[in-house]
Amino acid sequence: MPLPHILLALAVVAVWGTNFVVIRWGLDGLPPLLFATLRFAASALPWLLFVPRPRVRWQTQAAFGVLLGVGQFGLLFLAIQGHISPGLASLVVQMQVFFTIGLSLWLMGERVRPYQLLGLLLAVSGLGIIGLHLDASVTLAGVALVLGAGFCWACANLVVKQAGQVNMLHFMVWSSVYAVPPLLLLSLWTEGPAAIGTALSNAGPIIWASVLWQAVGNTLFGYGAWNWLLARHPAAAVTPMALLVPVFGMGASALMLGEALPGWKLGACALVLAGLATIVLWPRLRSHLQQS
Repeated sequence: MPLPHILLALAVVAVWGTNFVVIRWGLDGLPPLLFATLRFAASALPWLLFVPRPRVRWQTQAAFGVLLGVGQFGLLFLAIQGHISPGLASLVVQMQVFFTIGLSLWLMGERVRPYQLLGLLLAVSGLGIIGLHLDASVTLAGVALVLGAGFCWACANLVVKQAGQVNMLHFMVWSSVYAVPPLLLLSLWTEGPAAIGTALSNAGPIIWASVLWQAVGNTLFGYGAWNWLLARHPAAAVTPMALLVPVFGMGASALMLGEALPGWKLGACALVLAGLATIVLWPRLRSHLQQS
């Protein structure tokens, strides 16, 4: 890829990684499910007035919207609200890669490859290190919630895969509509109208900027630019850049929120990233070696 395109890909993964810090800022003023509701409402409106509806069944859009909205981000926001630090959340949620592979193998009957088992072993070892250091900032509930978010993300990936060739920016905008009603109902049920009204009336510029960043930065710019890059370059050249998301996530959390990075966190990060790199890069390396 030319240098400007590499910089664009880095900008996308930087936005996706630092977004975990932005989530933490938003949760300082909004209940988690209300925050998720506003995030998807802002991802849909007013953009669907300008973005054409993708040629995908509404059931597919609805399934993706609910899995991503209620499943991934609903659980993720609940986790970051006092159960796990944003930096570790950005790392643990990457287990979605292994959930996606596992679901694909189960549903499609594919054979497990040795390199996939090696990658899973490395990543689980990293999770094991995190499990040995549970405390007030990293709770078992937080890890479980983020793993649940990763599983829902993996299910959403399979929905998109079955949708075929689709413009992801258009798909994200229109699917976001279906995430709003269930999130709003859950927010009204669990957080209550009084808490919602108080949060909305007291929300300041940072809170609303956090909501807007979820829609414009994370969704419109992130998925739009990523889709643009994938349309112009082989996936093998673009997708490995996503390995940097937890690096940006943990780095931003340390710099902006003062999250400590002791040796065990860095070790866990190294193991999970090594597992992800094995899964993503090994097939490409093997193909290169066979051709040379």
